[in-house]
Amino acid sequence: MSLLAATCARIGVPDEEVAARTQRILDGKTKPRRSLGRLEEIACRVAAMRGEERPALPAKAIVVMAADHGVAAEGVSAYPQAVTRQMLLNFARGGAAINVLARHAGALLVVVDMGVAGEPLVADGVVERRIAPGTQSLLRGSAMTVADAVRALECGIALAQELAASGVTLLGTGEMGIGNTTSASALIAVLAGIPVEHATGRGTGVDDAAWAHKVGVIRAGIARNRPDPDDALDVLAKLGGFEIAGLAGLVLGAAAVRVPVVLDGLIASAAALVAVRLAARARGFLLASHRSVEPGHGPLLEALGLAPLLDLELRLGEGTGAALALGLVDAALRILNEMASFADAGVADSGA
Repeated sequence: MSLLAATCARIGVPDEEVAARTQRILDGKTKPRRSLGRLEEIACRVAAMRGEERPALPAKAIVVMAADHGVAAEGVSAYPQAVTRQMLLNFARGGAAINVLARHAGALLVVVDMGVAGEPLVADGVVERRIAPGTQSLLRGSAMTVADAVRALECGIALAQELAASGVTLLGTGEMGIGNTTSASALIAVLAGIPVEHATGRGTGVDDAAWAHKVGVIRAGIARNRPDPDDALDVLAKLGGFEIAGLAGLVLGAAAVRVPVVLDGLIASAAALVAVRLAARARGFLLASHRSVEPGHGPLLEALGLAPLLDLELRLGEGTGAALALGLVDAALRILNEMASFADAGVADSGA
């Protein structure tokens, strides 16, 4: 059995009995019942995912996967493809937004080269897991082979396993790749069954004419490749990217070892949709950090059945929304573990 098949088969479900016990603990804290709203929900969901009614504060890591996309040559981005490599070096030097926010969250930042164009990038702070130096243009044919899509998925699975074995108990996801909103929008349109124009936003900030061109490229790529919406691996290979496949594998690998995954924005959530279509139970181990201003993100979250924790009009990617939401998970678990109960504090409980 392949690593991908074995991992999908291993994924269980969150323990709802544990979640109920956690909620009873929270109901005994010195506050009106359920008055901390979604903070209590977060604590219960993480408890169910971990299978522990009082999970400790998590050891956090954010994985940023980077790769280039052949479709960038079709003029779908406001930035040249060279920016992918330049930003990867910026991540390695600690100068990007995600570096700042990962430090703020107290999270390990893991930067992975899944297939940046050009020669392999040799830099301290970049993990090399290259499949190829970028995908092919989805407008001209399949973005990657099925074999390469599986390789990228299994790279993500292996990395999740490595991080969990090292003690990581909470993962955030992020990405970098010029042209990847085009691939993500194509994936969303096919897998979520929504019109291309509703799935497609402005990515790096393209104008109206460039947005219309981007929509046209996606439509033409879908028409040429004819992906099967009931076969997530087929859709991923024909329309996706190496970093998207890697993140989908990361979700699967984390779910298989009961490690919760906090998703970032459009591209990271598109990767999660691929993962859920490969193994439906993976959905139970996901938290949505925020709702992006990218128009496809709302319908995508609905397709995943996830409610975002934040809405800050973000559209950067990199894992920045996930980094911010990690602090909410910390806060929820601190309430669970550190807040006094009515009995401990000698405070009368109405029992309501």
